[in-house]
Amino acid sequence: MQEPAFWQDQARARQVTSRHDELKQELDELASLEKEIADALELAQADQADQSLSLREELEKVYSGLLKRLEALEFKKLLSGEYDSANAMVVVHAGAGGTDAQDWAQMLLRMLMRFCEHQAWRVEILDESKGQEAGIKSALIKVSGYYAYGYLKAEAGVHRLVRISPFDAEKMRHTSFALVEVLPELPDVAEVEIDPKDIRIDTFMSSGHGGQSVNTTYSAVRIVHIPTGITVTCQNERSQTQNKEQAMKYLRAKLWQLEWGKQQEEKKKLRGEYREAAWGNQARSYVLQPYQLVKDHRTNYEETNPQSVLDGDLSGFIEARLKQLAAEPKT
Repeated sequence: MQEPAFWQDQARARQVTSRHDELKQELDELASLEKEIADALELAQADQADQSLSLREELEKVYSGLLKRLEALEFKKLLSGEYDSANAMVVVHAGAGGTDAQDWAQMLLRMLMRFCEHQAWRVEILDESKGQEAGIKSALIKVSGYYAYGYLKAEAGVHRLVRISPFDAEKMRHTSFALVEVLPELPDVAEVEIDPKDIRIDTFMSSGHGGQSVNTTYSAVRIVHIPTGITVTCQNERSQTQNKEQAMKYLRAKLWQLEWGKQQEEKKKLRGEYREAAWGNQARSYVLQPYQLVKDHRTNYEETNPQSVLDGDLSGFIEARLKQLAAEPKT
């Protein structure tokens, strides 16, 4: 940050500054905790000399507070993967269930975005395909924040919803599915190399929100990686250049995922085993009728307030999943 030309590359400068602030916050937290522990030790020594009830109660209160802070730091040890501190690219696909599934995919996208808001992370919708009647067929978002990928990778998998369908005139109970994929945003210097001869770039008119010539120019970009057949699109940026940059980042992440996925254990660890968004493959179930329950089938963690979970309260599920991943044998 002291380099004279530091701010010439503003995008990189923002990343470095953000990382600096995050590290400083962690160091300040550790320094504060160290001081509190020292104060607690002095209090404990005083308690040995003065066995008064009020002093003992104060010491127990201090101990309880320190224990919670230490547990929070212990949890951060679970976020020690190579890309856990990176930004995340999150994709939501509607699965089996027709219009209900598309509506469920939009609910799921909202849930994830609300969780990101609680974490004070920045969320950008890079691509979105609307459903014919309601909801979305798919959506791609970029989440910018420290440990975004580390936290959100716990959400990868098939999510199942059971409810009374608002699209059924007979008010029957329906089951819908949606798939969530989570990828790290890789830096430009990542080990994934893309030969320009291996890609085809198409441009088309964006179907996103209007304004700033978004719907009047061929600003949307579709990139096809010919050797693998992977196709990525981005249409929500205002210029073709910006859309191309974001699409390339997404493609690089997909190719990285494919390379690591050649080994099954690594595939399960970094992305979650690919599952069709249909019966028998769900990682988590959200039951709204006939009872209220959200249960993760991988960890058996469950909560009985689905509305709170759908409003972005995912901490319990994420913590349980990350602990499970950390306990798996390394390959």
